[in-house]
Amino acid sequence: MLKKIPHTYTIISVIILLCALLSWVIPAGEYARETLVVNGTERTVIIDNSFHAVEKTPQTWQVFTALLRGFEQQAGIIAFLLIIGGAFQVMNSSRAIDVGIFSFLGYTQSLERYRFMRRIGVNNVIIALVMLLFSLFGAVFGMSEETLAFVIIVIPLAISMGYDSITGLCMVYVAAHVGFSGAMLNPFTIGIAQGLSGLPLFSGIEYRFFCWLVLTVVIIACVLVYAARIKRNPRLSPMYEADAYWRNRQGEQLEQVVYSTPVRAYVVYFLVGLALVLFSICYPRTLFSVGDREVALYAVPVCSLLFLVLGWLGLRKSSHFFILTLLAFTVVFLVIGVMGYGWYLPEISGIFLAMGIFAGFAAGKDADGIIKQFMDGAKDMLSAAIVVGLAGGIIQVLQDGRIIDPILHGLASLLGEAGRMVSLWGMYVIQTLINLIIPSGSAKAALTMPIMAPFSDVIGISRQATVMAYQFGDGFTNMLTPTSAVLMGALGIARIPYEVWIKWFWKILLVLILLGFLLLVPTVLFNLPGF
Repeated sequence: MLKKIPHTYTIISVIILLCALLSWVIPAGEYARETLVVNGTERTVIIDNSFHAVEKTPQTWQVFTALLRGFEQQAGIIAFLLIIGGAFQVMNSSRAIDVGIFSFLGYTQSLERYRFMRRIGVNNVIIALVMLLFSLFGAVFGMSEETLAFVIIVIPLAISMGYDSITGLCMVYVAAHVGFSGAMLNPFTIGIAQGLSGLPLFSGIEYRFFCWLVLTVVIIACVLVYAARIKRNPRLSPMYEADAYWRNRQGEQLEQVVYSTPVRAYVVYFLVGLALVLFSICYPRTLFSVGDREVALYAVPVCSLLFLVLGWLGLRKSSHFFILTLLAFTVVFLVIGVMGYGWYLPEISGIFLAMGIFAGFAAGKDADGIIKQFMDGAKDMLSAAIVVGLAGGIIQVLQDGRIIDPILHGLASLLGEAGRMVSLWGMYVIQTLINLIIPSGSAKAALTMPIMAPFSDVIGISRQATVMAYQFGDGFTNMLTPTSAVLMGALGIARIPYEVWIKWFWKILLVLILLGFLLLVPTVLFNLPGF
């Protein structure tokens, strides 16, 4: 019989205590730092050969402040979770997502009449296409925190298709982070690391595209194999009993849904349409940055016009389809905002909050009814918020104990006199280990690349290869480390306990890490473009 894995809170609390213990054991130290402008943004970076000892600050009673300080550190993610939970609960109460899911499934089932689609499986195509899309988002503009908004949409879809919440989480969160790991144009990792290494921005894209394609195909294959197994026997899922929450939310028969369009839905359509017209006048052209190239498109006016047409058609059917149109264009404008205007958590939270409020009024609810549903949704996210706060507490204890820099310095010193390939693999391992305590890609680039880039020159390794070792090391373990606020938030939304996730995901993570070792080999043995 397998031993019971401790609760998520227990695991993270033990890690906090372990970090406090390490602050007594590891000699405190720091690197000197300077501020540089990298790709137009100020970054604090380490000065080479500047590591020095400092006075120890062992952590004792401070472990009891870790939760509060973790909440302070991760306040943006926590507030985002609560807003997303509340907004989608308002939308869910309208039954619009249920109507949309079952309409979508009805359409896909109709494709089964084609022999080719029957042979490959319509559901397999859906899973593969959704994962390919999110992997591309991760590779191009570093989608990470943004996935949280989509988890709550795709999980019910996966459940309705006969799968489980793990499959749904993989379709969005895992796909985006595998794309993040094999990124081609991610400005938050590749852009910063190459800038700090003195390399042309987004150079070496040819081999990076190959790596992204390999990693994406592998993760899609892994998820399809698992999904097929769960489809045959749903009880094999480690989340079968817990997923009753999602199944119960869809238990009510759609025949009981009253298809109508209240007057308030027309009012919402008019107000949103007016706002989009004004935005179209203010922002007629949007400048999208893709890699080192820029292209100007009439994105806001075109999408606004599409909303006015499709929104009106949705109103003619029922408020449910109009609310689904609101959701779809919220996602569209989110992509425009992120890629064209540099949106982050405040703007994304704002657009989803507006979506929730408008969806509530379009469904015929009054202000009190919308607030009640919002509070219920935010309450469901409380557990996830506490986990994120605890995860932030781990970083806080390490920082206050002044042992992050000594750990980094010690790992870098381990490379010693090893050969080129072993040294490159060593850098990869070091980046992977560092990522367990510093999950932020941009922060880790600023910490490690000023050390790793000059070191690669000494041992005869391409700086481009060093950036790739950082890239793989930064990405894969993001999907397992409890210090990642995004992971803990995604698991909280999906209602997957961290202990269950570890037990399920570690084998896939091992495959990805080993694949990273193999993909680094050609960077040493062959003359690749940009390397």
